[in-house]
Amino acid sequence: MTQGGSSVNATITADMDGWRLDRALAALVPLLSRERIKTLISSGEVHSGGVAVRDPSSKARTGTAYALTIPEPRAATAEAQDIPLEIVYEDDHLLVVDKPAGLVVHPAAGNFDGTLVNALLHHCRGRLSGIGGVARPGIVHRIDKDTSGLLVVAKTDRAHEGLAKQFAAHSIERRYLAIANGIPNPTTGTVDAPLARSAQNRKKVAIVEADRGKRAVTHYRLLEALKDAALLECQLETGRTHQVRVHMASIGHALLGDPVYGRTRPAHREVLKELGFNRQALHAAVIGFVHPVDRKNCRFESKIPEDMQRLFSILRV
Repeated sequence: MTQGGSSVNATITADMDGWRLDRALAALVPLLSRERIKTLISSGEVHSGGVAVRDPSSKARTGTAYALTIPEPRAATAEAQDIPLEIVYEDDHLLVVDKPAGLVVHPAAGNFDGTLVNALLHHCRGRLSGIGGVARPGIVHRIDKDTSGLLVVAKTDRAHEGLAKQFAAHSIERRYLAIANGIPNPTTGTVDAPLARSAQNRKKVAIVEADRGKRAVTHYRLLEALKDAALLECQLETGRTHQVRVHMASIGHALLGDPVYGRTRPAHREVLKELGFNRQALHAAVIGFVHPVDRKNCRFESKIPEDMQRLFSILRV
């Protein structure tokens, strides 16, 4: 793949033969999401042999070359809002935010304002990468609304491209703290199970056959045994939607408070109710990467938030 300005060239490799075109191009051009590529294809911005290709579901064939034109970013339609942010680090190219639980990352159906993007538009005052499109300026990755912790945000396209490549190469260090039901045995392990949207419920993610989903790998280890629960560190080798939540539930250790993938055990029900704890007990505690511009190693840590700290204290043996 080569890139110049607002044009990206990509050639289908042998291992992608027969894939949907949008899936193949998303794998070849990691700085663009699959949804963004679908939009580019449908709007005639993707060409092969000088001819526009307009069907995202068409089959990719080995050796076929494509040229993607990325239009200049339009002004973000999201409104800048003065929402307090905890900025862990900031320079001319990027910033690292410690997101509280309850804050949605970017506008979508049901959450058109009051999001991290609205806050960033106010804080950065027009200085956010436009590669992610109008709805998600500066957003390179995200964490769930009810997960707290660290996110890196791109202020320039150069930073966005460099960070996206590191996420695609799985070289970003991402460690989560989780409080899970029960105590895993063995106390360290790896869950390697592909994920995709559930065929029964599109709002959920499920473990699926390898040819239908994306490879997802989570390494976990016990930090402390609690009362019928465990404080775990989960290191992401990949970063799929709901990855930690689905993977831990699949081995019988769903996260406490998870309303989608877990069932509250009787031993925990009263504790969660007493604390008013109504989210999954999951916190993005560490993020590490190579700065995409100055090439320095960057690593940031976030302390466990107060609500999880209270839960942890009550459950200590």
